[in-house]
Amino acid sequence: MTELHESAGTGPGDAHFAVFTDRVDAAAVARSFARPGSRTLAHASGRPWLVGHWNDNEVVTANTGGAAVAAVGCCPIDASELRSRAARLRDLAELDALARSLPGSFHLVGALDGQIRVQGTASGLRLVFHAEIDGERVAATRADTLAAALGLDPDVEELAVRLLWPAPYPLFETSLWPAVTAVPPQDAVVIAADGRTVRHTRWWTPPEPVRPLAAAAPAIRTALEEAVGARTRQGGVVSCDLSGGLDSTSVCFLADRSPARVVASTWPGRDPADTDLYWAEQAMGHLPDVEHVVWDADASPLVYEDLLGIDDLLDEPTIGVMDRSRVLHHLPGLAARGSRLHLTGIGGDHVAWCSEAYYHRLLRTRPLFALRQLRGFRALWQWPLGGTARALADARPYGKWLADAAGDLRGPLPPSVATSLGWGMAPRLFDWVTPEAERMARRALIEAAATTSPLHSDRGLHSDLEQIRSCTRVIRQWDRMAARAGLPMASPFLDDRVIEACLAVRPSERVTPWRYKPVLSAAMRGFVPEACLRRANKATASMDASNGLREHRADLLALWEGSRLEELGLVDGAELRRLAQRPASPGLSDAILYSTIAAEVWLRGLARGRARVLHP
Repeated sequence: MTELHESAGTGPGDAHFAVFTDRVDAAAVARSFARPGSRTLAHASGRPWLVGHWNDNEVVTANTGGAAVAAVGCCPIDASELRSRAARLRDLAELDALARSLPGSFHLVGALDGQIRVQGTASGLRLVFHAEIDGERVAATRADTLAAALGLDPDVEELAVRLLWPAPYPLFETSLWPAVTAVPPQDAVVIAADGRTVRHTRWWTPPEPVRPLAAAAPAIRTALEEAVGARTRQGGVVSCDLSGGLDSTSVCFLADRSPARVVASTWPGRDPADTDLYWAEQAMGHLPDVEHVVWDADASPLVYEDLLGIDDLLDEPTIGVMDRSRVLHHLPGLAARGSRLHLTGIGGDHVAWCSEAYYHRLLRTRPLFALRQLRGFRALWQWPLGGTARALADARPYGKWLADAAGDLRGPLPPSVATSLGWGMAPRLFDWVTPEAERMARRALIEAAATTSPLHSDRGLHSDLEQIRSCTRVIRQWDRMAARAGLPMASPFLDDRVIEACLAVRPSERVTPWRYKPVLSAAMRGFVPEACLRRANKATASMDASNGLREHRADLLALWEGSRLEELGLVDGAELRRLAQRPASPGLSDAILYSTIAAEVWLRGLARGRARVLHP
């Protein structure tokens, strides 16, 4: 059996585990999951229930004999309350209500009458997978854990799909090993007492976006306050990003109201036009008890830095590797200042704003209002009149849109207005992707087109949910990297309760050309000073990306020497090497290399991990 390497000792923020039924054969399989330092929670029988790695402050359990429940992650429920819930449990479906009532971000595992039930978060930040191993169905929080137990290599066709820029829903949510099944974030997996029968059951549905902003703002504020409170209630020292943007500033002010002492972290951009430091200092004028750390802008790692040195254990390719060095660079310094947890404003862009695609429906239900708003969007985003009209007239269902995308994979990048007002960005492949990889990606798109329904019939809500779930695919990997670096991260905006509160707001008030993030401004009024709520833009770090392409072209060239993707027949290595020598080539500034780099770095990491097992 292939083993996984452990990149580093497990600390807070890196809980991962497998779940087993209460059967003799399942216990035998569970023994093969034990690793040095791994931990076990047992069924009442004494057989293994959860096997994996977690910190004591990341798990709350209750075992009443007939039923058992475990919450793993950030879950502010005490053991006595969980025990009371477990004692009343008569059906595992009752855990739906528990999952929907608690703040935080956690996996919820239940066992009752021989069955087990496992779920992650609706955001997709905490995922669940399952596979059959030696005749027993096993669930786990990471796909690679199950693939390693089965001795599997990644599927070449799945890798071809990941070369799409971008891979649309549902293709980015599959596992890289067909024998390992990914559970959709809105579902839980239930494994029957026979240890083999498995089903998915839906536990979460997005709210309908119908609440007026004035009525919804208090609920949004409460949800965000509870999300931050779940991380700060134990006191100690926590650090917060403070870019001066509305998202991080809101988190920083809420953390300052908690029992924890706060260290605010600002990293000014290299671009002289970047105003992050100005806005961060405006906020600090109202935070006398907060320590402010301002990093040297020129010491900030560039995009693409240290791609050759990445050895994190990841269960899928992630474009997050491009910014890994930037994300992790300041964490040791914050840990040295006593921080036990770093809070980010990541996710605010995804929940405090929303897709303009809602106006596709609003044009048909409130035409005069929608036309006024669309005129504003055209001016704001410089959408051409003809392109806007075509996007609004496009009534294709999601399956037809996917099928049409499969037929145009080599076309030019779609115009931004078609992406903004449609089902999302149509996927593309580029010159370095081989015809064989194109064939496999096209087949996957066509198969998905025949069977997939959108995440919601309203393309606006579909786009919002897809963007949230695309974001969390990156953040779950960054969280693992940060935990390994010694300072766990948390992103309160990506908690399910915060997402629900924001999604419930009427889109006509949530996304408007006339106001920047009105949802967050309304929710935080009275908590964040008016002067800090006036910011109406954010930094883009585009200079860091373009400089990174130039300065790290030698690393990019080395990345394509002996390319794993080339060995698999998925890319033309010579073309990629030519591009690495010409970092100013048209299109590279649009991040079109990201998905290919992500796949290559991931394959190298897998090979490095196996080498460690064979030659420790």
